Amino acid sequence: MAKQHDKHQIRRMIAWRVAQELHDGDVVNLGIGLPSQVANEVTSDIEILLQSENGLIGIGEMPDSDSFDPDLVNAGGQPITATTGACYFDSADSFTIIRGGHVDVTVLGALQVDEHANLANWIIPGKMVPGMGGAMDLVVGAKKVIVAMEHTVKGKPKLLKHCSLPLTAANQVDLIITELGVIKLTGSGMELIEIAPDTTIEEVQAATEAELQISPQLTIMAVPFN
Repeated sequence: MAKQHDKHQIRRMIAWRVAQELHDGDVVNLGIGLPSQVANEVTSDIEILLQSENGLIGIGEMPDSDSFDPDLVNAGGQPITATTGACYFDSADSFTIIRGGHVDVTVLGALQVDEHANLANWIIPGKMVPGMGGAMDLVVGAKKVIVAMEHTVKGKPKLLKHCSLPLTAANQVDLIITELGVIKLTGSGMELIEIAPDTTIEEVQAATEAELQISPQLTIMAVPFN
């Protein structure tokens, strides 16, 4: 049986595991919400550039609630910090970077991902999120797309056979990282390549509508705490 973690631990675990996918020299766009926490988990032994689509390259760690600049926010309005040498620019230049294929990795959340690597991360009618933002450009323009999210919502699967919500993009997701494991989109479905400690394959499958392929090299997912 999987260990029970609180919401903060789950979100940190996912953000930390995403950070392990990043490499020296990467330009990385972090989406709002959970993906923004990746900035706190990047180790000092690699040098990457974190981008916010509203016009900043050089995001630092997330500030605490007592010390932040109200004029320095990411695309979702969350307070952020800037590293030494950070660069500010307008939205037109930002999307020139994004659409020009200069973003190596984009990390974003999702409402649904399906076995065809389709992504749905916005919906207007119920206002689950305010809108699509720059996600449509990011997931098509970035070289690698990582979805960082909790595995289910109110007990219902978010990894589906077919998305039922409006698509953000088709066939663009490369990797999904949740509190239950790491799943690779292979072109022929979802392959479970890492599983969270003290979690069984049966538990991951029970929380997933899509049929999971199990990697012959399935490993235990590294986490930042015991």
